[in-house]
This record gives sequence, structure tokens and C-alpha cells, in this order.
Amino acid sequence: QVQLVESGGGLVQAGGSLRLSCAASGSIVRINTMGWYRQAPGKQRELIEAIRSDQGTDYADSVKGRFSISRDNAKNTVWLQMNSLKPEDTAVYYCNADINVGGGFEYNYWGQGTQVIVSS
Repeated sequence: QVQLVESGGGLVQAGGSLRLSCAASGSIVRINTMGWYRQAPGKQRELIEAIRSDQGTDYADSVKGRFSISRDNAKNTVWLQMNSLKPEDTAVYYCNADINVGGGFEYNYWGQGTQVIVSS
């Protein structure tokens, strides 16, 4: 059983910062790509940033220069530092990971989501 547990969401004023954390636990052999997605009301879930096991990253243009992703492979943890937040960043943020659980099996897992609200 593998779990992704997020924390760090909340209410912040425009221009402020938040740091989201996501810790993976369970029967983990190796975590490959870890990422953060978000879903605003009435919109599709979208990829914000992803980080591979070699620390290479991919990110959405909408957060370029404002958000940054990092991970600690030893702790099976990924963070999303969000700066210069805008009201349009308001969404539920989800952690996602491709995890090798042994036996040659790799699965994709989601966290439960954490709400971020940015007030104007």
C-alpha cells in the first residue's frame, strides 16, 4: 500500500507565498517522476510542475518564475514553493508520483489534494 500525503495549503493574500509538501510512504522501491497538479472549479486538472528522479523538471508556463519544485529522494518527499501568488492560482493542488513497488510493477498515485485560496 502506497500513500501520498500533502500538506501546506491554505488561504493567502495575492503576492504571498505558500509551500506545499507531499510525502510518499508504503511499499516503495523507487519513485520516478513526482509532480504537482491543480484543479480549479469548473476546469480540468492541469500539470503545474514535475521533477524526475534525476532532478530534471518540467513546468507550466503559467507558473514559470513563480513556482519551484524540489524533492528529497531519501525522504520520498516533494515540495512546491509558490511565490507571487495570484487569485487565479486558487485551486486544489494534488501530488502525483510514479512509484516502483517491486516485482517490476510501477503505478501512478495521487494524493488527496490540498486547497489553496489566494485572495485579491
